[in-house]
Amino acid sequence: MPHVVVKMYKGRTEEQKKALTEAVSKALIETVNCSDDHISVAIEEYDKELWGDKVFYPEIMKDYDKLYKKPNYKPE
Repeated sequence: MPHVVVKMYKGRTEEQKKALTEAVSKALIETVNCSDDHISVAIEEYDKELWGDKVFYPEIMKDYDKLYKKPNYKPE
C-alpha cells in the first residue's frame, strides 16, 4: 500500500518513466507518510487513438466524481 497505476500515451523514454516513478514515490512518502518499501508503481502505455475507448471514457469519465484532479480535455 499504496499502489499507483499511471496510464499515458506511448512514447516516453525509460529514463522518463524511472524519473516519474521516483517522483510519485517521493510524493507518497512525503504526503501520506508511508515507507518506500510499501509503494508499487505501474505504467501502462496506450496508442493515442485508443486512449478514448480504453482509458478516458471507461475509466476517467466513469468515475469522474472520484477524481481529485479533473481533466480539461476530451480525446479527439
